[in-house]
Amino acid sequence: MIRRALIAAFALLPVAASAYEIKPKIPDAGFSDKLQPDIVGLSSNIEGSKAAAIFETYLKDLPGVKPEATQAKFGGTNVTYVTTMKFTSPATSGHPGESMSAMFSSPASANRAYYVSRSLGFADDKQPSKSEMIDRVTKKYGTPTAIGDGKVYYFYKAGKAMSVKEKYATPQAAVDALNAPLNPKAAVALNDANGRGSCVAMLKRVEASDKTLPKLADDAKAANCDGLVAVELTNGITPDRVGKADFTLIDFKQIASAAKIDADAFAAEKNESLNKTPMGNSPKL
Repeated sequence: MIRRALIAAFALLPVAASAYEIKPKIPDAGFSDKLQPDIVGLSSNIEGSKAAAIFETYLKDLPGVKPEATQAKFGGTNVTYVTTMKFTSPATSGHPGESMSAMFSSPASANRAYYVSRSLGFADDKQPSKSEMIDRVTKKYGTPTAIGDGKVYYFYKAGKAMSVKEKYATPQAAVDALNAPLNPKAAVALNDANGRGSCVAMLKRVEASDKTLPKLADDAKAANCDGLVAVELTNGITPDRVGKADFTLIDFKQIASAAKIDADAFAAEKNESLNKTPMGNSPKL
């Protein structure tokens, strides 16, 4: 009798469910394999697990500065992943200060970087001229889509850099454009057929908003480009010098795609968790 009671009780105990299996999906990307812009080696096809090595390689010349990672758990599982990677190098007598950060999607969408920013200061006695800095930027990223409002803009669509037919015949012409408002014709050319979606406006919205995927998804879908790189050059000790350069890389197409993949995966994991039922035989009444 006792043995039968023990067997019956054991049959009613819940059996531990297996852990939720994350099946990564590669999100759509705003950049092509052949055209993959980066900021100090970090592009939007880099996974969070590999970002630390890139940061550490860059930081080897900045003793004592280490990358900091923020992690999260995937839904109700014990799977952790990197959501943010950053570093901050305070200004010293020998270095004017620098910082960088990157945001990553969840493992469901391959934990890819979708937003990268870098702020680089220049010491008073080492400030490059605006002409020199524009030259450095164009050597790295190519011919810009547009220059104006203190920024050098690169917009990408269908795997290529967009063109609004802006020409800068001389280095001084590029500097003049940098110091002036963005050409209205260029701004209009960046809109979609309905006159909306300019990535100039989207850049401003992203800079002023929460950088999490759900918050950026709607703007990413509305953007009339797949991705962008923007370099803002701030005046230095004189108007012709650069005191600080701010770099921004945003993959709009990846944001929209990864946001959907992640949302579906989080919902599936939650649904599976809610629907877990004890395994075993029902008692005989």
